[in-house]
Amino acid sequence: MLNIIVCMKQVLDPEAPTSSYQIDAEAKRVVQRGVPPVFSPFDENALEAALRIKDMQKGKITVVSIGRSLSKAVVRKALAVGADQVVLIEDSIFENLDSYATAFTLAAAIKKIGKYDLIFTGREAADTNAGIVGSGVAEILNIPSVTIAQKVELNNDKVRIERVLSDGYEVMEVSLPVLITVSNELGELRSANVKEIMAAQKKPITTWSADGLGIDTRQMSRNKLVDLFIPQKETICELIDGETEDELGKNLAQKLKESKII
Repeated sequence: MLNIIVCMKQVLDPEAPTSSYQIDAEAKRVVQRGVPPVFSPFDENALEAALRIKDMQKGKITVVSIGRSLSKAVVRKALAVGADQVVLIEDSIFENLDSYATAFTLAAAIKKIGKYDLIFTGREAADTNAGIVGSGVAEILNIPSVTIAQKVELNNDKVRIERVLSDGYEVMEVSLPVLITVSNELGELRSANVKEIMAAQKKPITTWSADGLGIDTRQMSRNKLVDLFIPQKETICELIDGETEDELGKNLAQKLKESKII
């Protein structure tokens, strides 16, 4: 049986109105009021890639998610659409992890899970857009990785991957095990019906702490967040006088020169 792991991150809803966002300056984090968290959209693409593989042959999909006070309603969505198991890596020290600490923690969880043939992540997280974690996990696990996949097909012990390029795509073939980061070109995550949603409520969720993994991420961060703020934008409108169109044009050109725009 094929063992597939999908790494999925809970993020603030990127489709929510800007009025729902606030900055906690003291904690240096973004807070969203009145809107529940969601899975990062690229991670949903990754789960869909895993489900398509499972549609074609027998396999087990384990979803892994890291954070603090994770929403069970969000992770049960993964179970409803076809994931077999959810493992939450949940601890107070897992808040605001940088890319390195996140990759290290995910790799530790995957090692504890033990069996894996395919690992899927999104091409990047919707909140940081860094695109580092997937490749970082592969490096720590010492397995090959392929980024920005738009199509993934399994053929015996090899994977055929279409990788997105700026002017088309390239086709790659790699042996198992491998980590693949998935892009939105692959397609949206399928929907669950009512029966599947109800069944997902009864499925158990495994939760591990930092101690359970035997790690401490508090000294792992490579990046330091110095400040977090909403940029202030100032718009100045100045009217140009002139009696004729020629005079208006000359006055405008003169003003642009004075402002060093031209």
